[in-house]
Amino acid sequence: MRTDFKTLRVTLNGPVLTVELNRPDHGNAVDGQVLIDLLDLLRALEEDTAVRVVVLSGAGDHFCQGGDRSEFPALLAQEPGGQALRALAARAHRVCAALAELGAVTIARLHGDVIGAGLGLAVFCDLRIGDESCRFRMPEVGLRVPPAWGGVLPRLVEEAGRATVRKLLLTSEEFDAEKAEKFSILHEVVPVGHLNARVDQVARLVARRDPATVQITKRMLSADAHRTAGLLDEELLTAAISRQSSGSRGRAVRAGQ
Repeated sequence: MRTDFKTLRVTLNGPVLTVELNRPDHGNAVDGQVLIDLLDLLRALEEDTAVRVVVLSGAGDHFCQGGDRSEFPALLAQEPGGQALRALAARAHRVCAALAELGAVTIARLHGDVIGAGLGLAVFCDLRIGDESCRFRMPEVGLRVPPAWGGVLPRLVEEAGRATVRKLLLTSEEFDAEKAEKFSILHEVVPVGHLNARVDQVARLVARRDPATVQITKRMLSADAHRTAGLLDEELLTAAISRQSSGSRGRAVRAGQ
């Protein structure tokens, strides 16, 4: 697997791939190159069935302090009509969609600031574990921009609920790990210093699950599950049941011997 990304540090440990945003001097802010690297990696993972868990983390003191707004003036100067900015926004949508649709289970390992685009990347992961240092914020309205990055708003509403997201967006208030867990933005909070051990433990647990069953379950939990639950891939489901039946018969034969 390719590991020579400009803005990511990638480490493979058996079936678990750790992907670290690696711009600590910039608070791991998401710029165009980060999006290019993430999209290339996620596309490669679509074909890599050996990777069962992807852990998304951030180098340095923070997971991610949001989108890198410093590149916006350069993009506007390059293309005053806004085409370059629209291309950047479209790339963010593709990254978030690829993250949500990945067959492997994704775990966001969160610490420090988780702001704006950083919260967007995190919320598109299947599981989110953070330590008590986490500070979250959705600053878009305060910055006079709509919450459109990566198509995050519908996902946030699904995860945290419309009333909660409305308040967080309209006030742009910071909230801590305890409140994030209450809002279902975090699934679990651990003390500072225990984050790596807990994420590793969860990753190993999930990696032992049958991949076909995991993929079916992820589809059933997707945003449009109420429309597609009856149209899931019957071959995968039948294969899973067949494996279970074969296993039961094998155990019965061994018991008879």
